[in-house]
Amino acid sequence: MDPAAPIFDSAFWTTSGIILLLLVLSGFFSGSETALTAASRGKLRTDAQKGSRGAAKALAITEDNERLIGSVLLGNNLVNILAASLATALFTRTFGESGVALATLVMTFLVLVFAEVLPKTYAISNPEGAASSVAPVIDIVIRVFSPIVAAVRWFVRGVLRLFGVRIDPDSNILALRDEIAGTLNLGHSEGVVEKEDRDRILGALDLDERMVDEIMLHRSSIEMIDADHDAEKVLAQCLESSHTRLPLFRGDPDNIIGVIHAKDLLRAIHKLTVANNSTLDNIKEFDIAKVAKPPYFVPETASLNDQMREFLRRRSHFALVVDEYGALQGLITLEDILEEIVGEIADEFDTETGQPIEKCADGQLLIEGTMTIRDLNRATDWELPDDEANTVAGLVIHAAQMIPEAGQVFSFHGFRFEVIKREENRISQLKIRPL
Repeated sequence: MDPAAPIFDSAFWTTSGIILLLLVLSGFFSGSETALTAASRGKLRTDAQKGSRGAAKALAITEDNERLIGSVLLGNNLVNILAASLATALFTRTFGESGVALATLVMTFLVLVFAEVLPKTYAISNPEGAASSVAPVIDIVIRVFSPIVAAVRWFVRGVLRLFGVRIDPDSNILALRDEIAGTLNLGHSEGVVEKEDRDRILGALDLDERMVDEIMLHRSSIEMIDADHDAEKVLAQCLESSHTRLPLFRGDPDNIIGVIHAKDLLRAIHKLTVANNSTLDNIKEFDIAKVAKPPYFVPETASLNDQMREFLRRRSHFALVVDEYGALQGLITLEDILEEIVGEIADEFDTETGQPIEKCADGQLLIEGTMTIRDLNRATDWELPDDEANTVAGLVIHAAQMIPEAGQVFSFHGFRFEVIKREENRISQLKIRPL
């Protein structure tokens, strides 16, 4: 360096000004990256529908996150490297050989504070607003750097492919359900989302993943009408039943020939007696099969979402469930599916069964063996697995690989299970608590 040359000449101030400008650009790129990646696409879409052009532009450029991040990182690295190079040259010219170390310390501080932490902190505090503001400029950057980013993307994907990693463009869409579920669970744990609201939304999201056989009423619990019984007995059974629709069989309970609706039965009885000015003796000649509707059979492997759509399309509320061999397995109603979303639906004709979960003095929960694992998890916020069994009794039998006797105790999945009652080959009552 020439001793006679002034240190703070025009070149010094020009270089310093360029470095400051590059730091501003670095902060812009850093904040833009954070804002555009952290912004909620749902909120951006809402703002765009309200007329925000910035939100619409942000929504468009975040469709391809790989191209967006590549362009922003390219711009950010260019200005950072250029700023560091100019600072090193400036400090070396000013302070000699020690200027390299001094430039490193000064630029590290300036980049960290003013080009990284400060803009990113602001962006993360208001991601949607910041994304809408920077989107028009970033869109221009993406267009300018598009050829370079495309080449880099091709090279990066080739390298990843060598290690067996393949990029799935639909991965974000497929992970949306998990993102919603995680957000709801996080909101519930922080007290922002009520448990009932979380359960309803998750119940609706789960309909595609759950099968009819998971919630159907098992055939052993179905109330049926024998078509060979006399009309008076059939009428008495329908009047005493709490159900509006009852399956009608002949000979063998597997031989379902129709479904009786209480309104159809009453209309037929009314027509046979009152409308024709006949006596009640004519009921003996009544054929119950003539007023039965054709049975509607569905496979046990149908998803709840598909079955609900089919119920709505057919304007039907009642279906009989069969296995792959056509054997009757149970029945399902539209109400059963809706209860998976909104919880138990009771009316004035439902029988009082008391609380399905009873808390004992020792802190354990006394439950019925037929209670589904999903209902228990929803009521207690537990996470018992329901992959191998639908009911708690089924889970115990599957884990124990036997049908336990009353009094036996098991520990698995982080819980203690005690069999309280067993009726024939069925576990009817259990006590359960976390270990």
